[in-house]
Amino acid sequence: MTTSCISWLRRLCVRSAPLAIALTADDAFAHGMSVADQARMLEAGYLEYLSLGASHMLTGHDHLLFLLGVIFLLTRFGDIVRFITAFTVGHSLTLLFATLLKIQADYYLVDALIALTVCYKAFDNLDGFRRYLEVRSPNLLWMVFGFGLIHGFGLSTRLQQLPLGDDGIVLRILAFNVGVELGQVIALAGMMVLLAGWRRTPSFEKFSRAANVGLLIAGALLLLMQLHGYQHSTFAGEFPLNLDAHEHAHEGSASSALDGYPRRLGLEGKP
Repeated sequence: MTTSCISWLRRLCVRSAPLAIALTADDAFAHGMSVADQARMLEAGYLEYLSLGASHMLTGHDHLLFLLGVIFLLTRFGDIVRFITAFTVGHSLTLLFATLLKIQADYYLVDALIALTVCYKAFDNLDGFRRYLEVRSPNLLWMVFGFGLIHGFGLSTRLQQLPLGDDGIVLRILAFNVGVELGQVIALAGMMVLLAGWRRTPSFEKFSRAANVGLLIAGALLLLMQLHGYQHSTFAGEFPLNLDAHEHAHEGSASSALDGYPRRLGLEGKP
């Protein structure tokens, strides 16, 4: 990444800081295995890994938002099975092999890519490729499979934070993955029931587009959150640890950005 790209990234994150601070209040838990999880897994059996996998899927807002986008416009059960199978195969492959081969990356950047998959699916649901870009949308089945690879890598970054050891590591990974699939089935069942009921009401035609706009916005906010977290992890020494001090630092950065202007904007208020 060039110096100019890094500078742009830092400016973007600072400007989006007030929202990102609010979204990252529980950042440590959202981005990795908690200390409690790590301690619990020291002597954990396969059932604990299965349970942990299910809980991570059910609390993974980015994964759930993407799944919602995938099935939002699907009305045939066979189509839902086809697309979810492609997603499942994709994330199972990278979860298994990235963990076994110990392939790692900054999890904020991986989660930023996952947030982009949410934006992509919402944009596709809004027929954005045809309406705004005047091109045919890419093959959705292959796109969902490819996005599954990214989501699986995100899950792998979390799993690799655990003391997996060498004995029985494959079975631990498989148990975690089975738990992920169980959590996915539970989440999908709830989504399908809600969507099926909503489609029978007149409000679906009125608000389905608004729902996908909301999905697009949610993905964009998640992207900003991950970029803000990446900035903190990369430039950790430049941020105070105290949250209140952190907010004041951002406020100071925002006000100092006006210092270079030839005229004051007159927004400070009169004493």
